[in-house]
Formats: sequence, C-alpha cells, structure tokens
Amino acid sequence: KGELRMQSLTFDDAGMYQCIAENTHGTIYANAELKIVASPPTFELNPMKKKILAAKGGRVIIECKPKAAPKPKFSWSKGTELLVNGSRIRIWDDGSLEIINVTKLDEGRYTCFAENNRGKANSTGVLEMTEATRITLAPLNVDVTVGENATMQCIASHDPTLDLTFIWSLNGFVIDFEKEHEHYERNVMV
Repeated sequence: KGELRMQSLTFDDAGMYQCIAENTHGTIYANAELKIVASPPTFELNPMKKKILAAKGGRVIIECKPKAAPKPKFSWSKGTELLVNGSRIRIWDDGSLEIINVTKLDEGRYTCFAENNRGKANSTGVLEMTEATRITLAPLNVDVTVGENATMQCIASHDPTLDLTFIWSLNGFVIDFEKEHEHYERNVMV
C-alpha cells in the first residue's frame, strides 16, 4: 500500500522522510517531516473556566483540555474528595467531567489533574447552580385565514441572575426580525 508504520517512537525517529514511487515510466518523490513532540501537561493556553454555571436538574460538562504529549491521564476532585465514575458523574476519555441531574450539593471547587510521563499539572474552577429556564407558556397552534395577522406567545421563567433571550424559528430556520420586519414583529412584554 505504500505505507510506513512506526511504533514506540523515540526522538531518534524525527527527521525528513522520503517516499519514492517508481515504475517503467519514471520515478517520483514525496517528502514529509516527522516531528516528535513530548511535553508535560500545561494549562497555560487553555485553563479551566473559573466559573461554570449549571442548571438545577440539568447536565453540565466541565472541560479539561491541557496541552500535553503524550496524552495525559485525567483525574478530578471536588474540594478534597477524589471523584470516580458513578451513576451521575463520568470522567470522559478527553478529560471532561460530566455531571447529570445537578443539585445544590454539586456546587463547589472542581480540580482537573492531568499527568503523563513528562510531568503533571492541574486547573480549578467553581461550579455554581442556577435555576433551570422553563417555558411557562408555550405557543399554541393557530388557524388563521390567509391575509390576516397572527400572534403567538412564549413566556419563560429563568434564574434572575441571568439574562434571557427569546429566539423564534420557522421550520427550523431562525427568524431575522431586522431583515423580515415587514412580515414579523417582535413584542417584548416586561
């Protein structure tokens, strides 16, 4: 197939590789450089978010994406408690931490630890719970005679510390009220 496979690479394997393909009509060459990367985990370029919000009863994913080579092993703690996979908590292969059915007890300081054969590092963020956003009055089906106007309502409850934005769509496409102002009108009730 023209493949060159290398296993258990070392720094000595770094360099310029050349593939030569030839037949009775001639010879062609292709070059590629192989760089061997090795570094301890670092969060300098991609630290954990300092503040993570999660909706009560919802699901949250806290990302842990350090730069490291080879790929590090991950572990997590909440405060001083080491976390393990369970019915509500899962540590993904990429290092992310998933929590489902979030409760007030899940609030706190979360630390991601990353370690490979070059070293280790950690990063910390604080998880805060918010009230879940809920639709309290959903739009209803409306029968309207062609040429008439129609009004649809949508009312939602939300955590008072957060802003709320309503987005309307038609058949899966978001309505642009600025471009389509002659046909659609947004009324905001306070």
